[in-house]
Amino acid sequence: MIGNCLENVRKNVPLVHNITNYVTVNDVANVLLACGGSPIMSDEPDDVADITSICGGLNINIGTLNKNSIEGMFIAGKKANELSHKILLDPVGAGASKLRTDTAVKLAKEIKFDVIRGNISEIKTLALGSGTTKGVDADVSDAVTEENLDNAVAFVKDYAKKSGCVIAITGAIDLVSDGEKCYVIRNGRPEMSKITGTGCQLSGMTTAFIVANPDNVLEATAAAVCTMGLAGEIAFANMAETDGNSTYRNRIIDAIYNMDAETLEKGAKYELR
Repeated sequence: MIGNCLENVRKNVPLVHNITNYVTVNDVANVLLACGGSPIMSDEPDDVADITSICGGLNINIGTLNKNSIEGMFIAGKKANELSHKILLDPVGAGASKLRTDTAVKLAKEIKFDVIRGNISEIKTLALGSGTTKGVDADVSDAVTEENLDNAVAFVKDYAKKSGCVIAITGAIDLVSDGEKCYVIRNGRPEMSKITGTGCQLSGMTTAFIVANPDNVLEATAAAVCTMGLAGEIAFANMAETDGNSTYRNRIIDAIYNMDAETLEKGAKYELR
């Protein structure tokens, strides 16, 4: 049951090392606290190995790259592999520039990730080794829809099998697969795209979920995706007429803070394929 995955996060309070982008770093920290985890941030190459060593999981997000942070990502990732820690890659904007694409592809090649989470364009870029995205948003032609859902499920299963990790594609319809099974998740609100960093927040939270549920990475990832989507629904229902996207962001974090296993089980909208 996916509700148990959330309970395990709250019970175990996993410490997560985040090398994430500075646009959303504070929100990532707050979401980790809201779901029951504990965040720590460091991208300095001389610091990351020590920080990763004291954490249970590592969240690597390439949203705002620089040479120092790239070096730190590889050092931290290899240390996490050495220690058998859980690791997630968020290839933000892969396909939008050569640096992002090359960095994401090299990270996926040299580090063993437990989960890779991104939009469909970013995941296709990783799968193909090249691609195009419109900034950090998926190309319209790449959107997962009811019409192309069968093909999208086949794609994510195939890439999960080839990469040897759980692949989470998030968008209007979310797909989470380990190569054998695929969760098709329909939680969330379109208004979530008007907030900076819901994807970054989800990546941090997913890392906490897989650390707290190490033997069930697929279900833990699906549970995190459902939690974020359901929080978006609850937050939107609580919006006042004069509220805007800043308030919506805070209400999403509050909804995660107040989420329990029963609420998640009742509100999660998913099917297994």
